[in-house]
Amino acid sequence: MIILVLRLLIFIAMVLLIYTAYKYVMNPKRKLELAQEKKQFYYYDDVDNVKKNFLITYKGVLFEGEKYLGTTEDSFEVVSIAIWTKHPNKLKGFDRQDLYFLEKEILIHYPHAKIEWKNPIDQLLLT
Repeated sequence: MIILVLRLLIFIAMVLLIYTAYKYVMNPKRKLELAQEKKQFYYYDDVDNVKKNFLITYKGVLFEGEKYLGTTEDSFEVVSIAIWTKHPNKLKGFDRQDLYFLEKEILIHYPHAKIEWKNPIDQLLLT
């Protein structure tokens, strides 16, 4: 009887270990950090929650975007987005084409949005 209980506990522990490993591998925040380390593009957003900011990593720089809800002709949509980075010193090497790429990717998810870049990124677009 004790052997059966021990086998059951070992089986439950293995299932729990596999589940924990799966949740770790599939975690979007981990994927975001991994993409940032590899200097790849990754877009992390909860589309259903307008109050939650989205995160984008591109060429090793992490951008954060704040969404603002407004009205369009037919419905309530995200109509304005403000984007900034907490580490502007990592922007070395960025050019306008990189920012246009990011805008294009954001507009895929929020086609009615007007994108506003915060300082110092807006200075590149103004010149």
